[in-house]
Amino acid sequence: MKGAKRYTVTAALPYANGPIHIGHLAGAYLPADIYVRWLRANGKDVIFICGTDEHGVPITIKAKNEKVSPQEIVDRYYQIISSSFEKFGISFDIFSQTSKEIHHRTAADFFTTLNNKGVFTETETEQYFDEQENQFLADRYIIGTCPKCSNDKAYGDQCEKCGTSLSPDELINPVSALSGKTPILKKTKNWFLPLDKIQTEFLNNFINSKKDWKTNVSGQCKSWLNEGLKPRAMTRDLDWGVKVPLKEAENKVLYVWFDAPIGYISATKELLPENWEKYWKDPETSLIHFIGKDNIVFHCVIFPAMLHSHGGYILPKQVPANEFLNLEGEKISTSRNHAIWLHEYLDDFPSKQDELRYVLTSIAPETKDADFTWKDFQARVNNELCSIIGNFVNRVLVLSHKYFDGFVQPCSFTEATDKNIITEIKKIQIEISNLISEFKFREAQAELVNMIRLGNKYITDSEPWHLIKTDEKRVGEILHICIVLTHNFAVSALPFLPFTADKIFDLLNTNKEQTIKNGTKLNNPILLFEKIDDEKIEKQIEKIKIKSNVKIFDNPHIQKSSIAEIKPNINFDDFVKTDMRIATIIEAERVENTEKLLKLTLDTGIDKRTVVSGIANHFNPQEIIGVQVCLLANLEPRKIKGIESNGMILMTENADGQLVFVSPSVKAMNGATIR
Repeated sequence: MKGAKRYTVTAALPYANGPIHIGHLAGAYLPADIYVRWLRANGKDVIFICGTDEHGVPITIKAKNEKVSPQEIVDRYYQIISSSFEKFGISFDIFSQTSKEIHHRTAADFFTTLNNKGVFTETETEQYFDEQENQFLADRYIIGTCPKCSNDKAYGDQCEKCGTSLSPDELINPVSALSGKTPILKKTKNWFLPLDKIQTEFLNNFINSKKDWKTNVSGQCKSWLNEGLKPRAMTRDLDWGVKVPLKEAENKVLYVWFDAPIGYISATKELLPENWEKYWKDPETSLIHFIGKDNIVFHCVIFPAMLHSHGGYILPKQVPANEFLNLEGEKISTSRNHAIWLHEYLDDFPSKQDELRYVLTSIAPETKDADFTWKDFQARVNNELCSIIGNFVNRVLVLSHKYFDGFVQPCSFTEATDKNIITEIKKIQIEISNLISEFKFREAQAELVNMIRLGNKYITDSEPWHLIKTDEKRVGEILHICIVLTHNFAVSALPFLPFTADKIFDLLNTNKEQTIKNGTKLNNPILLFEKIDDEKIEKQIEKIKIKSNVKIFDNPHIQKSSIAEIKPNINFDDFVKTDMRIATIIEAERVENTEKLLKLTLDTGIDKRTVVSGIANHFNPQEIIGVQVCLLANLEPRKIKGIESNGMILMTENADGQLVFVSPSVKAMNGATIR
C-alpha cells in the first residue's frame, strides 16, 4: 500500500431507487472520503470513483408502481443522491450513472471478451415464471423464507437480514413480488460464470493471500469458499438493463451484479477517456473498494473472478468493508422509513455537515454493528466539538486579539515545554496518518481530538491571563505555540472535518501549505460550532417515531390528539362471541378500479381465506407478504367490489395517522386464538 504509484478508490454504487441515509454514509462513503482526502493531502495520485447503480428489479418495481419509466426513477434519485453527496462534502472525482451509453458499451464489451474466451457456460435451466404477469422473474422479483435465518422477506439473490447470498430455488415458499402469486418453473437459457471452476483455479489463492484484510471481510470470504461456490447466471430475462450482446439472447440483460462493478471502469473512462487504463491495468496502481458488509461477496469474490477471467485488469488490494449502523436501537429500514435521510438532515441542520461527519466517524461500525442515537449526537457535538475543539480555538483567537490585536508574536521555541508540545504534535500527526493508512478512522479521529486536549492542557498550565501582567513576551510565545497547534490540527482535520478546517485556515489567515509566520494578522474569532439544544433533538426523535412507528423509550412526548374515546361497555357474553386469531398474509394484490382496496389471502392455520381491506394507500402489496396479523375470523361474509370478504384484519394508527398492523410481538402459530 505505501509503495503504490497511484490509487483507484471506489465507493459502492448507491442504488437509484431512493435517497441516501446515514447508514450508507457510515458504511462506505464517509470512510472512503476520509481516505481519499488524506491521500490527496499527501500528494498521492488518486481518483475517487462512484455513481448510481441504475439497473435491477427494485427500480422496475418502483417504476411499475408509479406508472413511470425506469429512466424517470433513476434520473430523479440520481439528482437527489448526487446533490446530497456534494453538499455533505463527499469529494468524488466523478459521480456517474450506469444507464449512460458509455457504461452499456463498456459492460457489453466486457461480457463479449469473456464469452469469446469461452469463460461462460450456456445452460438451460428452469427459472421461476409469473404466469399472471407473463414474464420470468429475476432474483429480486422473488420473495420467500430464508433457509438460514427464517426471515420471511428474503429475496431470491440475498437475505438482507442475515447477509446470506441465495439462489431463488433455495427460498422456502417463494412468491412473485409482482403479483404475490406462487410462480411456476419454466425453461430458459442463460450464460453462467463458473465460480466453482474459478474458485479452484484462482479465488482460493487470491483470498488466502490477503493477510492484511479486515477479519470481518476475510472471514466472510473464507466462509463462502468453504461452502463451495456454484456457477451463477450472469444474464437475466428482463427488459431493463444492459442488453446481452448476442443475437440468441434477445430480451435478456446482464445480471445487475455483473454490470454494476463494471460501472467503476466505465465511470473512469468517462472521467479520463485517454488515460483510464493506467488506473485499472497498471500493476503499480492500488485498487481499493469501500463498501458495506452486504456487498462483500460481490466485491471480493465475484468481481475479482470477472477481472481475472477477463485478464489485463488489476485486482483489489483492499476492501475495508464496514458493518451496519443501526438507528435508535433498531435496524435502519428504508421500507419502514426508519432512517435519517441525508437530504433531510441537511435541511434540518444547515451548515452542520462536519457535526454529522464527526459523530458518524466516532461511532463508525468498522468491526461490528454500531448504533446512532440523537442523544449521543447531541452529547458529542456539545461536549466534544463545542467544549473541546471549538472552545480551544476560540480561546486562542480571543486572547491573541485581546493582548496583541490579533498579530502573531515571535517565538524562540527554546522553552522545554514548547519543544515538548511541538514534539507531541508531530507524534500525534504521525499516529493519525498511520491509523488512516490502516483504515482505522475512528481511532485516527480520536487522536485528532487528543491534539486539542494537548493544547487545552498547555494553555491552562501556562495561564497567560496571569502571566500577561509580568511577561508579555512569554505570553506571545505561548499563543504562538497554540496558533501552531491550531494550524496543525486544521491540516490533520482536513480529511475528517473539511468545512471546519477551511474555517480555521481563514481565521489564521493562512492555508494548509503555509507555516505560521510572525506578524500574521489573525481574523476576528468566530464560533466553529454551536451547541444543540434539547428541543431540537426531541423534534428529531419524535420525527423518527412518527415516520417509522418505532418505540424510542427515552422520549416522553407522545401525541394523543388522535386517540378516540373508549366506546360504551359491553358484557362478557358479547365479547366471547368474537373469534380472533393469528393469520399470515400469503398473497396481496390491488383491487382493480379502486384506490384503497387490497385483496388479501390469509393462511389461518385452518383454511386459506380472502379478506378485502382498505389499506392500499398505506402499503405496497409485495411488502406485506409474510406479515402476521390479527383476524376477526367469524365476521359475517360480505361482498366488496364483487369479491367475497371473509373476516377483517385489525389495524391501528400511529401518531402521524399511518396505519399499523396489530401483530404478535413474536412469531405465533397461524390459527392461534387471541384471548
